[in-house]
Amino acid sequence: MAAGAQREHSGWLAGIDDPDDLRRVPRERLGEVADELRDFLIGIGAEIGGHFAGSLGTVELCVGLHYAFDTPRDRILFDVGHQAYGHKALTGRREALRSIKKASGPSGFLRRIESVYDVFGAGHAGTSVSAALGMAEAMRRAGRSERVVAVIGDGAATAGMAFEGMNHAGFLGADLKIVFNDNGMSIAPNVGGLSRAASPRPYFETLGLRVLGPVDGHDLRELLAALEALRDASGPTLLHVRTRKGKGFAPAEADPFAWHATAPFCRESFARKPAAPAPPSWTACFAEALSRVADRDPRVVAITAAMLDGTGLDVFARRHPDRVYDVGIAEQHAVTFAAGLAAEGFRPVCAIYSTFLQRAFDQVVHDVALQGLPVVFAMDRAGLVGPDGPTHHGVLDIAYLRSIPNLVIAAPRDENELQHLLATAVESGRPFALRFPRGPARGVELDPDPKPIEIGRGVVLREGSDVTLLALGKTVATAESVAERLAERGIDAGVIDARFVKPLDAALIAGAARRTAGVVTIEDHAAHGGFGSAVLECLAEHAPGAPALVIGIPDEFVEHGEVGDQWRLAGIDAASVAERIRCWLGGNK
Repeated sequence: MAAGAQREHSGWLAGIDDPDDLRRVPRERLGEVADELRDFLIGIGAEIGGHFAGSLGTVELCVGLHYAFDTPRDRILFDVGHQAYGHKALTGRREALRSIKKASGPSGFLRRIESVYDVFGAGHAGTSVSAALGMAEAMRRAGRSERVVAVIGDGAATAGMAFEGMNHAGFLGADLKIVFNDNGMSIAPNVGGLSRAASPRPYFETLGLRVLGPVDGHDLRELLAALEALRDASGPTLLHVRTRKGKGFAPAEADPFAWHATAPFCRESFARKPAAPAPPSWTACFAEALSRVADRDPRVVAITAAMLDGTGLDVFARRHPDRVYDVGIAEQHAVTFAAGLAAEGFRPVCAIYSTFLQRAFDQVVHDVALQGLPVVFAMDRAGLVGPDGPTHHGVLDIAYLRSIPNLVIAAPRDENELQHLLATAVESGRPFALRFPRGPARGVELDPDPKPIEIGRGVVLREGSDVTLLALGKTVATAESVAERLAERGIDAGVIDARFVKPLDAALIAGAARRTAGVVTIEDHAAHGGFGSAVLECLAEHAPGAPALVIGIPDEFVEHGEVGDQWRLAGIDAASVAERIRCWLGGNK
């Protein structure tokens, strides 16, 4: 767009393919750009769904940042991607957003390989300040003048890393710029002492930061002047910007929690497009099972790290409102807080997504397992999770947990087994990790009461003489389907639901290996270090020489897309597994 160009019939936004185009827009017309961008993002949400309210709240901020700073020379780091759809639209990916989070489209988060404007990948909250400080220090050491800006929400600021980064920045006196996007929300309403402070200025100043603002993040004139002051400031400086999550779309403003992410909807009526009938989700089944276990055991309390709704604990909270703790985006604190509760006789259940529990590995080791404390880790979103992609896949938990002494690891094949394993975990008095997937459960009938089962005991679901399929959790259904496919080819396959990764049912597995031509493990987890690796170790000790085939996710990050497509690409769907076993048996029968 030429300097001073007249607004095109289709609007300013149509002529903006990168921030250079944006910076050619007359300053007094930027409000029109913001209005068009917000309208565009509402249309994208209505058309395809996805993360929604967060990016509506940062429209003016995205416009102002790219107008005031010389991007991509100046670095802007957005903390996670919920607030960055506008950033993507202004940096050459506007039309691509129509396929965001699909296999053919851009990620819902920030990725260095996707754009030069995504200067640091971010799918887990709380990383922006630390990364930006590292970049700012690199600029100083290299004698370069590029500016570095971290954009962090007040919800993400509850993360310990955010404090650590700001504390270090103040100590160094680094030329770091921070935009504190204050909207009172993470996904759910924000929690913690900082969220209750009338003015957080003293907190930031104590850390050694100069504080500008607060300013209205939806008044572009005021915001742009503040961003230019931030741009020209030296030393560690924070701009406090107040925004409204869901801004410009009345239902999202009224309930930003519900509209954090959305399915496609009708813009005129705001009605969500109905989904096909499905069984209850695994998350809902976990919430009901936990409620039932807590009904009879007053020691049970639940803990989440800013994911009350995502983990189902909002349902639990309605039944047991005084037995739920939301600690904010602070998984490390959540785990050690749970350890303290357990040390005094309670049975805490930490409901944390598999991918987020990675952030608290040391606490699981040092504060729970080493001390043998009875903390239950309910790891939702285990396995491949679909559109959220590699930052959210829960495909490493078995590998990073099974080396920890004292820890039990289990996975249910259906929602009935989920409730029994949860009862087992609570009553075991041991550190216990329970993994289950995203999406609809299997729709099986539930037993009247959750009851403990024997730890380390697998179950034979189908006898077979040619080969034994060992599966865990969601892949048990796959194994049953594979056995049917193999039967059509004259191969008699048995199926065992291992239920436990640690301890394994060594006698059952070794016995099956001796009776058949070999065993095949199937898992929705990384093949390296996972369930299959545990079985190989078991066979080496208890059935040396027994043939075994490990089928799991290859040693690579699986891209975003639909779960079914991800399973096919990873080769863990029933058709792929059956064909691989048939070829493998050709040399082992």
